[in-house]
Amino acid sequence: MSTHEREQTLPEVPALGGLYANALAKSARLMVRAPGDKATTLPEVTYRVEDVRPDAERLTAYQHLLGEPGTDVLPAGFVHVTAFGLAMAVMAREDFPLPLLGMVHIANRVEQRNPIHVGEALTVRAWAEGLRAHKAGTQVDLVVEASRPDDGDPAWTGRSTYLAKGRQLPGLALLETEPREDPWGTDVGQPAAVWNLAKDTGRRYAQVSGDRNPIHLSALTAKAFGFPRAIAHGMYTAARALAAVGASRVSRAEAFTWDVTFAKPVLLPSKVALALRPDGEAVQYLGWNQKSGKRHFSGTVTPLP
Repeated sequence: MSTHEREQTLPEVPALGGLYANALAKSARLMVRAPGDKATTLPEVTYRVEDVRPDAERLTAYQHLLGEPGTDVLPAGFVHVTAFGLAMAVMAREDFPLPLLGMVHIANRVEQRNPIHVGEALTVRAWAEGLRAHKAGTQVDLVVEASRPDDGDPAWTGRSTYLAKGRQLPGLALLETEPREDPWGTDVGQPAAVWNLAKDTGRRYAQVSGDRNPIHLSALTAKAFGFPRAIAHGMYTAARALAAVGASRVSRAEAFTWDVTFAKPVLLPSKVALALRPDGEAVQYLGWNQKSGKRHFSGTVTPLP
């Protein structure tokens, strides 16, 4: 839980469209700021919105697009979608030291302690932490909690890790990390599914998520940020994998952790092969390109006791 002393209550979760417009102007200001003027700390604030009620029609559209069953239980990825604007509002602040546009989502971890149903009122909180140097730029974590008003602990917590490529901030220590062992090795076996992702996949996910980041919408807008074509949202591919885990022979529990690490972006259009593998009570998943062998994402869904 956040330890920030300042908590600001907003009337609603901000719409992403306005935040992206503001981020474009802020990014331009950050690029021309003198090196000595760069902020090296995160805003000491937590945003809070009460009485957040996920929209049933939006939920149905999300379930249809991602392959989730049509129930009144919110998929863990849909909770992320519902609260994402609040995390974005933190990143769009003037005292947030990194440009929002162009940030790369490199990892995500969700802990769901109990299921949330459509119609339930939620209190959502968001803040930033863990500003740290990386050999390719600067990393930061955005943390979101979704709670029922009378519960002591959040029902859902999400931690999104972002990398600002090429953006070095003075005074940050480089976090040394041990190389992670690849649990899949070279032989991943036959895929459980192959997704044919059309070139409008980013636009379709944007309609249900509200996330209209230019890198996902068209080749023209993606090229402005260094991508040859539009790329799929990371949370779209991760959420489709989560849906596949739930439908696999290894049942997904109501309380679980859902981890994903993003590697090579999925350029649109594209084919993505998905592998699923039991690991005790957990399920590992991997998305890759069968032709090139490039890994796009991998992760684990682990039941909680």
